[in-house]
Amino acid sequence: MTRKPADLDRAARAVEAFLDALGVPVSSDPELSETGRRVAEAFARDLLEGYSLDPAAILAEATSSSASGLVVVTGIATTAMCPHHLLPASGVVHVGYLPGDKVVGLGAIARLVDCYARRLILQEDLGQRVVDALVTHLGARGAGAVVDLVPTCMTVRGGRRHGSRAVTTAYAGVMAADASARQELLAAIAVSGADGGAGSLGR
Repeated sequence: MTRKPADLDRAARAVEAFLDALGVPVSSDPELSETGRRVAEAFARDLLEGYSLDPAAILAEATSSSASGLVVVTGIATTAMCPHHLLPASGVVHVGYLPGDKVVGLGAIARLVDCYARRLILQEDLGQRVVDALVTHLGARGAGAVVDLVPTCMTVRGGRRHGSRAVTTAYAGVMAADASARQELLAAIAVSGADGGAGSLGR
Protein backbone atom coordinates (compact mmCIF):
# COMPACT_ATOMS: atom_id res chain seq x y z
CA MET A 1 0.00 0.00 0.00
CA THR A 2 1.54 3.31 -1.08
CA ARG A 3 0.98 6.23 1.24
CA LYS A 4 0.85 9.72 -0.22
CA PRO A 5 2.90 12.36 1.61
CA ALA A 6 1.26 13.74 4.73
CA ASP A 7 -0.05 17.30 4.53
CA LEU A 8 0.62 18.35 8.12
CA ASP A 9 -0.76 21.88 7.70
CA ARG A 10 -4.05 20.57 6.36
CA ALA A 11 -4.20 17.89 9.05
CA ALA A 12 -3.52 20.44 11.80
CA ARG A 13 -6.34 22.66 10.55
CA ALA A 14 -8.65 19.65 10.42
CA VAL A 15 -7.86 18.76 14.04
CA GLU A 16 -8.56 22.33 15.13
CA ALA A 17 -11.84 22.35 13.19
CA PHE A 18 -12.79 19.02 14.74
CA LEU A 19 -12.19 20.30 18.27
CA ASP A 20 -14.02 23.53 17.51
CA ALA A 21 -17.00 21.55 16.20
CA LEU A 22 -17.10 19.70 19.52
CA GLY A 23 -17.29 22.99 21.41
CA VAL A 24 -13.71 22.92 22.67
CA PRO A 25 -12.33 26.49 23.15
CA VAL A 26 -9.45 26.08 20.70
CA SER A 27 -9.00 29.78 20.02
CA SER A 28 -9.15 30.97 23.63
CA ASP A 29 -7.22 28.27 25.51
CA PRO A 30 -3.46 28.85 25.18
CA GLU A 31 -2.75 25.20 25.92
CA LEU A 32 -4.53 24.30 22.68
CA SER A 33 -2.70 26.74 20.42
CA GLU A 34 -0.36 24.05 19.05
CA THR A 35 -2.56 21.00 19.62
CA GLY A 36 -3.61 20.68 15.99
CA ARG A 37 0.01 20.54 14.84
CA ARG A 38 1.05 18.15 17.61
CA VAL A 39 -1.79 15.74 16.87
CA ALA A 40 -1.09 15.86 13.14
CA GLU A 41 2.59 15.09 13.70
CA ALA A 42 1.84 12.31 16.19
CA PHE A 43 -0.45 10.53 13.74
CA ALA A 44 1.70 11.08 10.66
CA ARG A 45 5.11 10.29 12.16
CA ASP A 46 4.23 7.67 14.74
CA LEU A 47 0.71 6.29 15.12
CA LEU A 48 0.14 5.76 11.38
CA GLU A 49 3.77 5.30 10.36
CA GLY A 50 3.00 1.76 9.21
CA TYR A 51 1.46 2.94 5.96
CA SER A 52 4.93 4.01 4.82
CA LEU A 53 6.58 0.70 5.76
CA ASP A 54 6.88 -2.28 3.42
CA PRO A 55 6.60 -5.76 5.01
CA ALA A 56 8.44 -7.36 2.09
CA ALA A 57 11.38 -5.00 2.58
CA ILE A 58 11.43 -5.66 6.34
CA LEU A 59 11.73 -9.41 5.72
CA ALA A 60 14.07 -9.13 2.74
CA GLU A 61 17.29 -9.25 4.77
CA ALA A 62 16.92 -12.94 5.50
CA THR A 63 19.64 -15.54 5.96
CA SER A 64 19.70 -19.04 4.49
CA SER A 65 19.25 -21.62 7.21
CA SER A 66 18.61 -25.33 7.61
CA ALA A 67 16.82 -24.75 10.91
CA SER A 68 13.41 -26.38 11.03
CA GLY A 69 12.40 -25.74 14.63
CA LEU A 70 9.96 -23.12 15.78
CA VAL A 71 11.27 -19.56 16.14
CA VAL A 72 9.33 -17.52 18.70
CA VAL A 73 9.59 -13.87 19.73
CA THR A 74 7.46 -12.95 22.73
CA GLY A 75 6.44 -9.74 24.43
CA ILE A 76 6.73 -7.40 21.45
CA ALA A 77 5.31 -4.17 22.86
CA THR A 78 3.19 -2.20 20.42
CA THR A 79 0.24 0.14 20.03
CA ALA A 80 -2.44 -0.24 17.37
CA MET A 81 -5.07 2.28 16.34
CA CYS A 82 -8.74 1.24 16.28
CA PRO A 83 -10.21 2.13 12.86
CA HIS A 84 -13.67 2.65 14.36
CA HIS A 85 -12.87 5.20 17.09
CA LEU A 86 -9.28 6.33 16.36
CA LEU A 87 -8.33 5.21 19.86
CA PRO A 88 -5.21 3.23 20.75
CA ALA A 89 -4.95 -0.34 21.97
CA SER A 90 -1.64 -1.09 23.68
CA GLY A 91 -0.08 -4.34 24.73
CA VAL A 92 2.12 -7.11 23.39
CA VAL A 93 2.28 -9.44 20.43
CA HIS A 94 3.85 -12.89 20.46
CA VAL A 95 4.96 -14.27 17.08
CA GLY A 96 6.32 -17.65 16.02
CA TYR A 97 7.15 -19.23 12.70
CA LEU A 98 8.44 -22.47 11.22
CA PRO A 99 11.26 -21.55 8.82
CA GLY A 100 11.33 -22.64 5.23
CA ASP A 101 14.91 -22.26 4.01
CA LYS A 102 15.44 -18.79 5.49
CA VAL A 103 15.35 -17.03 8.84
CA VAL A 104 15.24 -13.33 9.64
CA GLY A 105 16.72 -11.26 12.44
CA LEU A 106 14.53 -11.19 15.52
CA GLY A 107 14.35 -7.40 15.39
CA ALA A 108 12.72 -7.68 11.98
CA ILE A 109 9.80 -9.53 13.58
CA ALA A 110 9.21 -6.59 15.91
CA ARG A 111 9.43 -4.17 12.98
CA LEU A 112 6.94 -6.31 11.06
CA VAL A 113 4.48 -6.08 13.95
CA ASP A 114 4.82 -2.29 14.01
CA CYS A 115 4.46 -2.13 10.23
CA TYR A 116 0.88 -3.33 10.61
CA ALA A 117 0.07 -2.09 14.13
CA ARG A 118 0.85 1.51 13.19
CA ARG A 119 -2.10 1.66 10.83
CA LEU A 120 -5.85 1.88 11.32
CA ILE A 121 -6.43 -1.83 11.87
CA LEU A 122 -8.62 -4.23 13.81
CA GLN A 123 -6.79 -6.33 16.38
CA GLU A 124 -8.08 -9.49 14.70
CA ASP A 125 -6.55 -8.39 11.41
CA LEU A 126 -3.24 -7.32 12.94
CA GLY A 127 -2.18 -10.82 13.86
CA GLN A 128 -3.35 -12.25 10.54
CA ARG A 129 -1.41 -9.69 8.51
CA VAL A 130 1.77 -10.49 10.42
CA VAL A 131 1.56 -14.27 9.96
CA ASP A 132 0.51 -13.99 6.31
CA ALA A 133 3.55 -11.77 5.66
CA LEU A 134 5.89 -14.32 7.23
CA VAL A 135 4.56 -17.05 4.95
CA THR A 136 4.37 -14.88 1.84
CA HIS A 137 7.54 -12.79 2.09
CA LEU A 138 9.86 -14.96 4.21
CA GLY A 139 8.73 -18.33 2.92
CA ALA A 140 7.91 -19.65 6.38
CA ARG A 141 6.19 -23.05 6.36
CA GLY A 142 3.80 -21.76 8.98
CA ALA A 143 3.34 -18.87 11.37
CA GLY A 144 1.23 -17.91 14.34
CA ALA A 145 0.61 -14.85 16.46
CA VAL A 146 -1.07 -14.06 19.74
CA VAL A 147 -2.12 -10.42 20.12
CA ASP A 148 -2.83 -9.26 23.68
CA LEU A 149 -3.98 -5.64 23.88
CA VAL A 150 -5.86 -3.28 26.19
CA PRO A 151 -8.40 -1.55 23.91
CA THR A 152 -9.13 1.98 25.09
CA CYS A 153 -12.30 1.99 22.97
CA MET A 154 -13.59 -0.34 25.71
CA THR A 155 -11.87 1.16 28.74
CA VAL A 156 -12.48 4.90 28.25
CA ARG A 157 -15.81 5.00 26.42
CA GLY A 158 -19.17 3.29 26.45
CA GLY A 159 -19.30 0.83 29.34
CA ARG A 160 -15.78 1.86 30.44
CA ARG A 161 -14.71 -1.67 31.25
CA HIS A 162 -11.49 -0.84 33.05
CA GLY A 163 -9.02 -3.70 33.11
CA SER A 164 -10.46 -5.33 29.99
CA ARG A 165 -8.04 -7.03 27.62
CA ALA A 166 -8.56 -8.61 24.24
CA VAL A 167 -6.54 -11.65 23.20
CA THR A 168 -6.70 -12.91 19.62
CA THR A 169 -4.82 -15.58 17.69
CA ALA A 170 -3.96 -15.91 14.02
CA TYR A 171 -2.33 -18.69 12.02
CA ALA A 172 -1.08 -19.22 8.48
CA GLY A 173 0.53 -22.02 6.49
CA VAL A 174 0.85 -25.39 8.21
CA MET A 175 -0.04 -23.86 11.57
CA ALA A 176 -3.51 -23.10 10.30
CA ALA A 177 -4.18 -26.83 9.88
CA ASP A 178 -1.85 -28.49 12.41
CA ALA A 179 -3.12 -28.36 15.98
CA SER A 180 0.15 -29.75 17.35
CA ALA A 181 2.12 -26.90 15.75
CA ARG A 182 -0.26 -24.38 17.28
CA GLN A 183 0.11 -26.00 20.68
CA GLU A 184 3.90 -25.90 20.37
CA LEU A 185 3.71 -22.15 19.78
CA LEU A 186 1.36 -21.53 22.70
CA ALA A 187 3.52 -23.68 24.96
CA ALA A 188 6.62 -21.69 23.99
CA ILE A 189 4.82 -18.45 24.81
CA ALA A 190 3.72 -19.85 28.17
CA VAL A 191 7.26 -21.01 29.00
CA SER A 192 8.54 -17.51 28.32
CA GLY A 193 6.19 -16.19 30.99
CA ALA A 194 4.36 -14.09 28.40
CA ASP A 195 1.25 -16.26 28.16
CA GLY A 196 -1.22 -13.36 28.21
CA GLY A 197 -4.12 -15.79 28.37
CA ALA A 198 -2.95 -17.54 25.22
CA GLY A 199 -2.58 -20.93 26.83
CA SER A 200 -6.31 -21.60 26.61
CA LEU A 201 -6.61 -20.51 22.98
CA GLY A 202 -6.19 -22.35 19.72
CA ARG A 203 -6.85 -25.82 21.11
